[in-house]
Amino acid sequence: MEKIQNYSQIDIESELWKPVKKKDKAHEMKGQSLTRWQDGWIRFKGNRLSILGVCIIIFLVLVAIFGPYLSPYDYSDQSLEFKSLPPRLKIRKLKDGTYFYMDPVLTAFTVTEDGVLLEKIGKPEEDLIGKRKIYTIDGEKVIVDYNKKPYKILNSKGEELEVYKNVRNKLHPFGTDDIGRDLCVRVIYGARISLIVGMVSTIVNLTIGVLYGAISGYAGGKTDIIMMRIREILSSIPRLLYVIILMLIFGSGLKTVTIVIGLTAWLGIAKMVRGQILSLKESEYVLAAKTAGASSWRIITKHLIPNTMGIIIIQVASSIPGAIFTEASLSFVGLGISAPQASWGTLSNEALPSLMTHPYKLFYPALAICLTVLAFNFIGKCRKHNQWCFI
Repeated sequence: MEKIQNYSQIDIESELWKPVKKKDKAHEMKGQSLTRWQDGWIRFKGNRLSILGVCIIIFLVLVAIFGPYLSPYDYSDQSLEFKSLPPRLKIRKLKDGTYFYMDPVLTAFTVTEDGVLLEKIGKPEEDLIGKRKIYTIDGEKVIVDYNKKPYKILNSKGEELEVYKNVRNKLHPFGTDDIGRDLCVRVIYGARISLIVGMVSTIVNLTIGVLYGAISGYAGGKTDIIMMRIREILSSIPRLLYVIILMLIFGSGLKTVTIVIGLTAWLGIAKMVRGQILSLKESEYVLAAKTAGASSWRIITKHLIPNTMGIIIIQVASSIPGAIFTEASLSFVGLGISAPQASWGTLSNEALPSLMTHPYKLFYPALAICLTVLAFNFIGKCRKHNQWCFI
């Protein structure tokens, strides 16, 4: 391309020198400016795992609210006849229209072909010498020969009765516990308690932690040093000690667990908010607010805390599963929710003694805990193009 040596030789048309009229636009802006929240929401929607986490949380909340009304059982209803029944039944066919299920402890139940439990068979005849149990089901003899392992189930002719079909337990989709309570409705009630503990305790520790960290960071100097030393002393005390002290004051139960988690989980968020406030309090808008005569409280609540909301949202999304997991662990060791109330932690604790014979009792509450923790972590760890969604 030939370079122009003398710009004075360029012939510019006179039309280009006419002034632009006011009604004419020199250029047109494309799109609109976005706020931090709008920009964060766009990035959030682009993260599939975060959307999946939101869907899981909405599903759990709806199930916790409306699920108990769809079940014919209450969380405390007991049926000793149908105790320790699994979610799937290996039924055997005795004759046309007669089916039965034999559980691991050799108790027999009559069922329909599609998995509806009818009744528990009465006490069998015991043959201790031959190591056999003999049931009478609809006029037919069923012999359980446990002389050798694995045991065999025979009819009156000595023929082995094989498993006819593996069907879903229609009355109790998640099975029953060791005293015949429906595990499905107990897991649903456990969702209520676990989500309440997670939400309420997070609101408590969020309120305390954000205000404590903001005041400490904004005040600075000796006030900041004293407040941070207090935080470090409290963080050095084991949470179990708080639990024991508060249980002596308030007694065990949902209220105590919520208070314990709310009063001990704010220490981390206070430190994070303090660090953000220290970096923001020298900003120009803070200086402008001081010049305009704004009080320190107004500067903290109206200017500084709103500008730390990104990191607060991430911390909240991490605190809720942490609170749920803490409640589950406290209930697991017997320091949480009292019977007959059900939380996912108490259900896991109750399932532990029969883990080898009835593993399904632990599977469903453990799955619920895992799904909830993962869902909130998907929301809190939302990143798009290596950038946090709300920061």
